[in-house]
This record gives sequence, structure tokens and C-alpha cells, in this order.
Amino acid sequence: MPKTVTIPAPQPGDVLFNVEEKVFPDHKANPGDKAYIFMHTVPFEGSVGLVNMLTATRLARKGFELSFVLYGPGVLMASAARGYPSVGAEGFPGNLAYNRQLKTLMDEGAKIYACRFAMGALYGMREDDLIPGVIPVNPLDILDLTIQAWRDRALVMTTWTI
Repeated sequence: MPKTVTIPAPQPGDVLFNVEEKVFPDHKANPGDKAYIFMHTVPFEGSVGLVNMLTATRLARKGFELSFVLYGPGVLMASAARGYPSVGAEGFPGNLAYNRQLKTLMDEGAKIYACRFAMGALYGMREDDLIPGVIPVNPLDILDLTIQAWRDRALVMTTWTI
């Protein structure tokens, strides 16, 4: 069947959506508000890891005291040994996006935690393999961080992927 409708293709610079309208108020943290982001996800196996890092950055910029918890495969996001052909070199565009975003979070006051069990037992990472500033924690601390978030009446985001 031949094509019966022809419309111009979008061009670079065309705005296809209402980018000005915001439906909800731009909420900011109240003094003392906290947020905890728990990440159990494989880096580069989807966008969820980077999207949650960007969301966490936005929470920090809204004034939340932020804790970013990496466990399971999430600890791989904090590897300081990433790069190709050498450490710190981008093997492909975005290869070091996780590293850069974690550093941005820490530079803006967030605490990043990485589970020692996942690092050692699952991935053979040493504490020295973490991005400087990432805090290694005992696997028992993951539950205690969750309890602390509950006691803090904090905003909590948890992502699990396998």
C-alpha cells in the first residue's frame, strides 16, 4: 500500500513538547530532610543506575542530606579501576559516566557507601579499588542503613536489577 500521509520530519532544534509547563511545585528539602538511594544494579545493563545517580544529584541540589548505598552488583559503579586502554581513559563515550557522577555527588556533599561483601565475595574488588571518598561498609550495615532511613523518616529510593 503506498504512503498516503506526508508530514515534515522533525529537524534538529525543533521543540516537540511543552518544556515550560511543570505540573507540580518545585519542592525543596526542609532543614534536616534526608534521602537514601539504594542501588543493587549492574552498571551498563540499562539506564537505571545512571538515571538514579542523576535523580540523587537532583535530590542533593534540592537540599536533601543524601546517602547513596551500593550493594550487590551496584558496587561495580564505584570502581576506580575502570577505563580502557588504561585506567581513567574512556573506552567508549560515557564509559566513565558512573565514576564522574559519583564524584559529583561526593563533591556536593553526598555520602557514598559500598558493601564489602559484594566487593570481595562477588567481584574480587579491594577497598583500594574504590573511587576515593566512597565508604566501604560491612554487609550487615545495609539493613542498618535501611533502618536508619526509616528512623530518619527519609525519602527512600531502592532499585533492584539482576
